[in-house]
Amino acid sequence: MAMAWIWTIIICFSLAYGAFSGNITQVSAAAAEGSAAAVKLCIEILGITCLWSGVMEVMKRAGIADKLASAFRPLLSRLFPSVSKTGEAMRAISANVSANLLGLGNAATPLGIRAAEEMAKTVGGGTTNVATDDLCMLVVINTASIQLIPATVAAVRAAAGAAAPFDILPAVWVTSAASVTMGVLAAKVLSRVWRRRATQAHNLGRAR
Repeated sequence: MAMAWIWTIIICFSLAYGAFSGNITQVSAAAAEGSAAAVKLCIEILGITCLWSGVMEVMKRAGIADKLASAFRPLLSRLFPSVSKTGEAMRAISANVSANLLGLGNAATPLGIRAAEEMAKTVGGGTTNVATDDLCMLVVINTASIQLIPATVAAVRAAAGAAAPFDILPAVWVTSAASVTMGVLAAKVLSRVWRRRATQAHNLGRAR
């Protein structure tokens, strides 16, 4: 919703400035050209997106995604201690991480929502609106996910005329690993700081 307002303001400002400066014809031409280029880009991206979506679906049906989920469970149990013994929640978290790793963004979103719902069941029977430490960690990992095959970015680069769309893989691996590492560290540190402040506030309240 916020982005819709931002884009609306930008468009209105552009039209107003074009009319005020006497360049409304050029603004109209640029809008028409941009719209045509957007449609062309979407069509060009569609082919390679369908290709890699098919590859990912084959990997999923071949059981590779499930094997990745099982391999991640020991690590994820340390990152999500409060739900580590909740089988359904851990299965959803593992599936979410493995889907992001394989570039299955469309599959990762519902898995992340299911994981959040399972986490909520462990706190107040699912009736609480409090974002727990584990839920915050899930958001961090899901947002700054490591992708082995960034199919969407590669599709955009191919549509833009890149000779080797996947030559960004090493950079993607390094930067995504760094972002996940920093995100996890920040979540852990802020969790401890927040818990310490909450304890101090509680103790101060009891002293009064």
